[in-house]
Amino acid sequence: MLKHLSLFVTSLVFAISAPLALAQRTPLLVYTALETDQLKGFKDLIEAAIKDVDVRWVRDSTGIITAKLLAEKANPQADIVLGLAATSLLVLEQEGMLQPYAPRGVEKLNPRFVDTKKPPMWVGMDVWSATICFNTVEAKKRNLPKPETWKDLLKPVYRGQITMPHPASSGTGFLDVTAWLQLYGEAEGWKYMDALHENIAQYVHSGSKPCRQAGAGEFVMGISFEYRANATKASGAPIDLVIPKEGVGWDMEASAIMKTTKKLELARKVMDWSVTGEANELYAKSYAIVAMPGVAKPLPNLPADYEKMLVKNDFAWAAKNRDRILAEWNKRYNAKAEPK
Repeated sequence: MLKHLSLFVTSLVFAISAPLALAQRTPLLVYTALETDQLKGFKDLIEAAIKDVDVRWVRDSTGIITAKLLAEKANPQADIVLGLAATSLLVLEQEGMLQPYAPRGVEKLNPRFVDTKKPPMWVGMDVWSATICFNTVEAKKRNLPKPETWKDLLKPVYRGQITMPHPASSGTGFLDVTAWLQLYGEAEGWKYMDALHENIAQYVHSGSKPCRQAGAGEFVMGISFEYRANATKASGAPIDLVIPKEGVGWDMEASAIMKTTKKLELARKVMDWSVTGEANELYAKSYAIVAMPGVAKPLPNLPADYEKMLVKNDFAWAAKNRDRILAEWNKRYNAKAEPK
C-alpha cells in the first residue's frame, strides 16, 4: 500500500508541477517569415534552451510581415523579429524601430552576417536564394526545353507556363526583382521584366507557392527558392532545380529586437540563442550558407560552386529604394497578380 501511495504522490506532484512550469514561461511575440513547416523545430529548440520563454509566432510572407510591422509602428506588437529578410530589417532600422544589441558569441559569426553598427541593429542567420522549379514530366508533354539562364525564360515557348512571387508580398519575389535590376542595370532590368511578364501566368503571394504549383503540374515552371525546391523534390514531385547561369538573387534571413519591447531581457536571450552553434546547425538543415563558419553542409541538388553564383547584392540600396521599386513594379505588372 505504501508503494501505491508513493506512486500516487509522485504522479500528483508531476501533474501539479508540469502546469506550473508552463505557467512560469513568459509569452514572447515573435514575428517571422520562416516557412510554416520550420516553426515547430525552431520553437522546440528555443524553448528547450530558454526555460522561461513561450514563443508565440506571428507568421506570414516577408512582404506581408514587413508591411504589418510598419503599419503597427505607432502601436507596436512584436517583441522580436526572427527569420525576416535583412533588407526588411534595414527598412525597419531606417524607421527607428529596432533595438541595438550584440548577442553573446556574435564574434564567432562571419562578419558579413552582422550589421556593421556597434552594437549591431540586426544579426543574420542564413542565405536564401532564387531557384527555378522545373517540372520535367509536364515539360516533356509540351516538348519544352529546360532553361539554363534567366534570358531563356523570355522564349515564346514558355508563354503562360511560369509563375513567380509578387515582390510586395514575398521576400523571394523582391530579391528576384532587385537582383535583375542590379544584374542588368535599371533600364535593362525593367526591359527584362517587361519581356518576362509576357510569359508569366500569375504572380502569387508566397515564395513557396510557385514551386508547389510546378511540383503539382499546374505550371511547368515556378520561380521560387532553394529550401522549398529541395523540399518539393524530396516529397516526390518530378522537378529539377535550375540555378540560372547569370547568377541568382539572394537575401539573408536575420533577427532583431523591436525597440518598444517590454520584455527586453527575454528578447536578448532569444538573440543570444540565434547565434549559437545549435541554432546554426538548425539553419544548415535548410540552407547551404549559414552565419557560423564551418557549420554548413552541402545540400542536395545545389551545385558545388553555389555560393559563387550569388549575384552582388547591395542590401542598403534595395532597402532604400524598396518603395520606389515596388511602386514601379505594381504599375507595370500587377494586373496578373493573384487575388489576395
